[in-house]
Amino acid sequence: MRKVCFLLLFFGSFSVQQQAFAQYTTGIGVRTGVTNGITVRHFIGQESAIEGLFHTRWGGLIVTGLYEVHKDIRDVKGLGWFFGGGAHYGTWNAKNSNRSWGDNSVSTSAYGLDAIIGLDYAFGRRAPLNLSLDWKPAINFGEGGFWWDEIGISIRYVF
Repeated sequence: MRKVCFLLLFFGSFSVQQQAFAQYTTGIGVRTGVTNGITVRHFIGQESAIEGLFHTRWGGLIVTGLYEVHKDIRDVKGLGWFFGGGAHYGTWNAKNSNRSWGDNSVSTSAYGLDAIIGLDYAFGRRAPLNLSLDWKPAINFGEGGFWWDEIGISIRYVF
């Protein structure tokens, strides 16, 4: 019985520490910028999160998965910064885009690696919201080249 109580206390304190740092566990919302879409971020540790983006570019759909490390900025309560990386895959109809590469009569796809760095603000008890501003450059294998212009603002409902 003593071991069970210890384990419950240990894991309970870990979840409180995670909640104190992140101020939320999961956030769902929208991301706007060069691409527009849906963002879902879930903290899997005290300073680590995974984020999924379902966004549009050139009339198509791109799915991105990211692993992020979050760090606290101690001078401002609720403000932090983060960095990380991941991968993406997307497709679009080339004739609907303003791109000159590829066969403009068929669907084109892009897959590659992403990096991300940004600022993150959680309102805490004042409102169940989170705001973030980030830069997410990506490199594509195959067609598409380097996307350096991925600056976005996200607003999420957090719980």
